[in-house]
Amino acid sequence: MSFVDPRDGDLEDDASSTAHHSLFGHASSILLEISLPKLAIAATLLLVVPAAIIGVAPKAALWFVGTAWDQVSGAERWLTLLAILALAALLGWRWGQDLFRATERNFWALNAALVLPLYMAVREMVALLAERVAPTGVFTRARRYAGLVSGLLLGQLAALVALGVGPLPTLIIEDASPSGLLRAAGDSLRNGIWAVAVYLTVSAPAWSIAEVLAGTPADLEAAPRGESAWRVAHLSDLHVVGDAHGFRLECGRAGPRGNDLLHRTLAALAREDATRRLDRIIVSGDITDAGRNAEYIAFEDGIAAYPGLRERMLVIPGNHDVNIVDRANPARLELPVAPGGALRRMRFLAAMARLQGTRVHLVDRRAGRIGPTLTAWLAEHGRGDALARFVDQGGWRAGRAARTAWDMTFPLIAPPPAPDGLGVVLLDSNAETHFSFTNALGMVGMAQLRAAEAAMGAYPSARWLVVLHHHVVEYPRPGTPLADRIGTALVNGHWVLRRLRRLAPRILVLHGHRHVDWAGQSRGLRILSASSPVMGTRPTAWIHHLAPAKDGGLLLLRPTRLDLAMAVPSRERR
Repeated sequence: MSFVDPRDGDLEDDASSTAHHSLFGHASSILLEISLPKLAIAATLLLVVPAAIIGVAPKAALWFVGTAWDQVSGAERWLTLLAILALAALLGWRWGQDLFRATERNFWALNAALVLPLYMAVREMVALLAERVAPTGVFTRARRYAGLVSGLLLGQLAALVALGVGPLPTLIIEDASPSGLLRAAGDSLRNGIWAVAVYLTVSAPAWSIAEVLAGTPADLEAAPRGESAWRVAHLSDLHVVGDAHGFRLECGRAGPRGNDLLHRTLAALAREDATRRLDRIIVSGDITDAGRNAEYIAFEDGIAAYPGLRERMLVIPGNHDVNIVDRANPARLELPVAPGGALRRMRFLAAMARLQGTRVHLVDRRAGRIGPTLTAWLAEHGRGDALARFVDQGGWRAGRAARTAWDMTFPLIAPPPAPDGLGVVLLDSNAETHFSFTNALGMVGMAQLRAAEAAMGAYPSARWLVVLHHHVVEYPRPGTPLADRIGTALVNGHWVLRRLRRLAPRILVLHGHRHVDWAGQSRGLRILSASSPVMGTRPTAWIHHLAPAKDGGLLLLRPTRLDLAMAVPSRERR
């Protein structure tokens, strides 16, 4: 007689589950299991080296001026200056875009590593305390004040650090001997710490002020009924697992296993499509549970049974597709130079090429217009073959090329079939992380969003669905656990909101990530969040009914909710 059934799972299936372990429980286990040598190397590459570069740059410039510059004649100085400017122009022309993307990525990575976690942790703890003692009616005000308090507190703490290592950076190399250079290196590192602390002193209060100025999101009023021109199914967070009895990373044994609900979801969509054709099926990220090959195979096998839906399906990457280092061990750290992150992104890029490669286009960023299809772009200059060699053989240089190709891919555009039709913008909102515990952070790069704006500008009469994985605003709901409030947001959400509001009347923003249904708006920008159809106690999917507004905007009508527990479509107010 067997005393356990392997289909029920065991403790190992709950290793990374946030349903079984608290945020602090995970943090404790990670501290015990993390590889200290890897942590030291990663901290050196991601924090110490950038800080040292920031600190040494002014020293090097002043040393140059104080030694080489003063020892040449006036004409030679001008020739030297012209040579430096020519070299800078050449480097900018050849590697300027790559340097800008790297600088932007590192800038937001600094915010993701320092400003956002500290700010959100303090803000949410203060907000939770305020929610417990304040009536529900003042929830929004309490949250706003909590943000201001946390920003000021962090700014003051950072100012104390700056005063402790400062009060001003040491910029002059007084001694060129080995011991003097060693002291200069220490001063450079201290300068970097001082610069980061000063940045925090300014940015933490500025972050809280920006959040207040961004406005408080609100639930959308009940949408009107009417005849729709477009019907769009919105799914998210499928978390496909690679075996028939697999448990999902986040829910462990607390949630459904296998992919039965995925098949039930597709069957429900097929029945709805048979009643009236669906124009688009949008999946806003987390297609897989951990970005493994077996999970992509399971997903593609599932949708292959519904070819009519497959040909209208569009997908984007989520954090589980590209940022889970180890499905079973949240303490595993991946070095920044390791190929794992690029490899997971290439798996998703290949999946997109197979699914939608002929239906989505890249943006020609120099010309500011829609460019080739994804399939054609991969075929150009042997790009796809080169990426295939990286997937097969790895290599540091090939890994850099793979990361560059990934950055160039997004945004992807599904153009409107007519000048006044409905188009889709697909964004990658995943910040590059090297640690499963911090996998959920998001960021949308400036170049990517500006390219999306250029693509939409080419169709001034069209309406658009802007799809990303991460939420751009925090939901106005009290009582959310602290673990659900920290580490999941779009790092530069305030900036993204400000850019998208310019197009608010004719766009809808669709996202997932939080496994929560929500229809809301932030100063006119309408935002639709989809829950996961495979997780939670009442899995659902939504079909949005859209129509052109008389003023050229996009009208959102009453949606259809598919209750996947019963698989019976029903219309109701959200």
